[in-house]
Amino acid sequence: MESSYIYPICAKLFADKGIVPSAEKLEECKKLINANTGIFSNFRGSVKLPLICLLAVSPLPEEKLSATLEMYDKLKKAFSGSQYLALTAATLTDIVPAYGAEDCAARAKAIYKLMSKEHPFLTSGEDQIFAFLCALSEKSDSELIEEMEKAFDIIKRRLAPDKNSNQTISHIIALYDGDTEEKCERVIALYDKIKEKGMKYSKYFEMTVLACAAMLPVELDAFVEEIAEADAFLSEQKGYTGLLGIDKKTRAMHAVMLAASEHTGNAKSLLDDGTTAAITGTLYAIAAQEAMMCAICASSAASAASSSNA
Repeated sequence: MESSYIYPICAKLFADKGIVPSAEKLEECKKLINANTGIFSNFRGSVKLPLICLLAVSPLPEEKLSATLEMYDKLKKAFSGSQYLALTAATLTDIVPAYGAEDCAARAKAIYKLMSKEHPFLTSGEDQIFAFLCALSEKSDSELIEEMEKAFDIIKRRLAPDKNSNQTISHIIALYDGDTEEKCERVIALYDKIKEKGMKYSKYFEMTVLACAAMLPVELDAFVEEIAEADAFLSEQKGYTGLLGIDKKTRAMHAVMLAASEHTGNAKSLLDDGTTAAITGTLYAIAAQEAMMCAICASSAASAASSSNA
């Protein structure tokens, strides 16, 4: 009953760290979650598999889960408990020291309320992680919201993606330094160049992956060549071929994910080394990308569950 979108995204967690998944360790991490959470816990259900994988890529799964549960309790002082909040807690343990979690949560709550005020029908639990990432920014709350709204309008007018995806793109853009219009232009340019290469690319949640990739400090023409190379490789792999294989639009998203990983490896090691107190620039990008991947896991799985109950 899992969404087919979840497996490649979870696989990327291992690929990014150069780890070959172990069935035994995955099973151990599954048992670890079962032993430390109740049957109706928000750490179960559609987010359980990505959480298992996040523990499995950690050198210390028990400590990772303990820190995640502690973080979750702190975050619940500002937000209602949910599966999205569980994923947020798992991501933030690698970014925010536990002693700063409550302050971060308080600011995130204020930012989330501002997001909801601007887009009451679009803002939902999956936006919480971006509210937390924005809470780490040196920009003021008003600066962040102003930039989000400017980006939202530009992307809506120029690219016309799905509204929910547009909102997430605006959150990603606001996390980065630089001129808002120039950042929007990079997202649009990357999309256009991918299309010019003959690849298909969706304007739904896949656009959030593209936005993260567009913010990387790379030359776009060379980057698109790397994406095309990854796409060509995937097109010949099991699971991507035939009528029942992953469609071309989703394959292109996976190609973007793989190409982007080649440019974030060094910065990822900084996160693992615990130098996240001064997280800025590229480190924000990595955090946003990882959090966005978790949001996709949750939202796609929820969509699949909804369809199966229809």
